[in-house]
Amino acid sequence: MNPLYRNDKPGQHAPSSYAAGMTPVDRAPLTGRVKVDVAVIGAGFTGLWAAKTLAEAGRDVVVLEAHRVGFGASGRNGGQIHSGFNASQSTLEAKLGDTRARALWDLAEAAKTQLRNFCADHPETALKSGIAHGEYDKLHLAEARMEADYMARTYGLEIDVLDQAAFADLVKSPRYCGGTLDPSGGHVQPLAYAMALGRAAEAAGAVIFERTEVESVTDGARVHLRTPRGQVEAGHVIVAGNGYLPDILPAVNRKVMPINSFIAATEPLPERWQDILARDIAVADSKFVVNYYRFDPDKRFLFGGRESYSIGFPKDIQTALIARMEGLFPQLQGVRIDHVWGGSLGITPSRLPHVARVSPNIVSGAGFSGQGVALSGMAGRVMAEAVLGQDDGLTTFEALNIPAFPGGTILRAPILTLAMTWFALRDRIGF
Repeated sequence: MNPLYRNDKPGQHAPSSYAAGMTPVDRAPLTGRVKVDVAVIGAGFTGLWAAKTLAEAGRDVVVLEAHRVGFGASGRNGGQIHSGFNASQSTLEAKLGDTRARALWDLAEAAKTQLRNFCADHPETALKSGIAHGEYDKLHLAEARMEADYMARTYGLEIDVLDQAAFADLVKSPRYCGGTLDPSGGHVQPLAYAMALGRAAEAAGAVIFERTEVESVTDGARVHLRTPRGQVEAGHVIVAGNGYLPDILPAVNRKVMPINSFIAATEPLPERWQDILARDIAVADSKFVVNYYRFDPDKRFLFGGRESYSIGFPKDIQTALIARMEGLFPQLQGVRIDHVWGGSLGITPSRLPHVARVSPNIVSGAGFSGQGVALSGMAGRVMAEAVLGQDDGLTTFEALNIPAFPGGTILRAPILTLAMTWFALRDRIGF
C-alpha cells in the first residue's frame, strides 16, 4: 500500500493540535512540463531546507509534495530537539574513529544552531530550550553520568545529571530513578516551523507544487520525474520523502522504512502544567519504545509513544497511549484529551540517518529515527551543498555507511515487527 495514503486523507494535514490552530497556504499542483536545475521530492524539513539553500544560491528549483507543506513527519512529530545522533558519541567513535565522529558531532551542533537562528526570526515556531532524558534504573543512570562526563571533557557539552530526587523535582513522575538535562536541546512547534520554512524557500525563489505525487523517477544524464498531471526534467534530484516515500527508489527503500508513532494532546492546563513539569522543557526516556512529551504554548500536554509496528494505524490509538501517559503521570488521570494523531517516521537498521548519493544526479536524506527536528534540516542543507559542488557535509554523513534491511523491501517490515515486538515486551516486563 502506498505510504502516502494508507492512513491519511489526500491533501489534508493530520488532525493534530498543531493543525487545529493554523490555516495552511493552498498551493497549486504541477500541470504540464517543467525543466529545472534541481527538483526536490518532499516538502518537509529536509526538502525545504534543501530548496531554500539552492534558491538562495541562484538555482532554479521546484519542490514536489504529494500532500501539503509539512504533511509528513515534519508537521506532526513531537517537536523535540536533541543533541547528536541516535547513538552516543563514544559509540560513533568506536565505529568510525575520532575524526569522523568529531565531524558528525560538528554537523549535529551546526544543525541546532541553524534551527535556533531560523526560529529566532520566526517566533511562531515557539522555540524553547532544554530537553531532559529519564532513566528507569541505576545502571542506565550510571551510564548516562559516564557519557555526560565524557561529553563535557571531550566535546564541551554540559549536561546536568540529576539523581532521583532532583529529577522528580523537574519531571514529576514517580517512575524514574534519575536522568539528565541538556540545556542546548529543546522543543519547537513543528508544523509552524515547516510552514515558515516553506514561505522562506518561496521567498528565496523556490516553487512549491502541492498535491503532486512523484510516481516514477527515471535516472540519466538528466533525471525525469513523472507526476499525475505533469513531468519534470531536472539536472539533479534531492529525495526527501523519508517514511512517506513510495517504492520509487529501491536504493533508498532498502535502507529506510516507516514505523508509526502517536501523540495525544490534552485540554489546556494553564493552572496545572507545573504539576507535571517544573520547567517548559521537552522530555524523553530510556524505554526502547520511547515515551516523549512536553507542553505546547497553550499548555496542552503532548504525550507521544510508538505503539504500532504494522503498516496501518490501529483502530484505537488513544487507549494504549493514554494508559502509558497515566502510568507515568497518575495526576493526569481523567484529563480531557482534545486531539490524537499518528504519523510515520523513517528509521534505518542502525537508527542513524541515511544521507547519501544514490546516483551521480540523485541525493537522498532520510531515516532520522526520531531525532530529525534539527538533523533533517542540516541534511537538506548538506545535500543542497553537494549539488552545488561542496561535498564535505555529504561525505561526513556517508561515513555512517547505513546497511540495508535484511530481506530488502519485501521482508523489512515483518522482520522489524518481530524485533520491535520483542523490545516492547522487554519494556513491559522491565527486562
